[in-house]
Amino acid sequence: MDITLIYGKNAVIEALEQNEREFNKILISDSARADVKIEQIKKLAKQRGIIFQFVTKEKLNSIEPEGKHQGVIGLVSPIKYTKLEDFIEKYQNERTSVVILDGVEDSHNVGAIIRSCVCAGIKGIILPSRRGVLINSTVEKTSAGAINHISVIKTNSLVNAVQKLKENDYWVIASDHHAEQNHYEIDYTDMNFALIMGAEHAGISKSLLKLSDFRVKIPMLTNFNSLNVSNATAIILFEYVSQSCKKIRGNKNG
Repeated sequence: MDITLIYGKNAVIEALEQNEREFNKILISDSARADVKIEQIKKLAKQRGIIFQFVTKEKLNSIEPEGKHQGVIGLVSPIKYTKLEDFIEKYQNERTSVVILDGVEDSHNVGAIIRSCVCAGIKGIILPSRRGVLINSTVEKTSAGAINHISVIKTNSLVNAVQKLKENDYWVIASDHHAEQNHYEIDYTDMNFALIMGAEHAGISKSLLKLSDFRVKIPMLTNFNSLNVSNATAIILFEYVSQSCKKIRGNKNG
């Protein structure tokens, strides 16, 4: 099988627990045998019949040169991307939401965004096949295993994907610092929505901005407009979470 890497204790544990990825083997630092999470990894691997092998820290560093493996690397099958049509069909009878990344090229940002998406209950994330980051080891590590809890959709054309979503009753929201409307002025709870986030430097392409139903900005107290895209995504998504919680409380009180 094709091999990709998952590194970091939480990421490997999540992949083992979700049981959706085929493991070739797991490499564990020979100096980490007494670690609680390493013991959990060994236990899960034994339950699934997955080979784990103790190697030197130097060996792990040669595979993951940045040294962020935390003493464990899993060699697994690549993540399975979801088709947009299948995603739409799966959630056609319930309110749902997706995040679309237009040109985000930093793997750490993509991983952090996926983590925020899962925490906020977002069901899918759409990535372009070109001009952006697809799922790699850094994304998996930064997501801390969240990658296993969300549909990841790859598309050759974000414009076509957005048009398809609009045809299926999704409202499209673009994050744009030139917008007049603030992000908290939208009622996210009464619609299917697709939130488009652009890269820090280039922003969202004009073709996608034209397709958006709403453009929103995050208000700031200074002119220092340099919010990281992963931070900006989290701010908007957790406004949606806040509104959802208020609506649930209101329904209970009513």
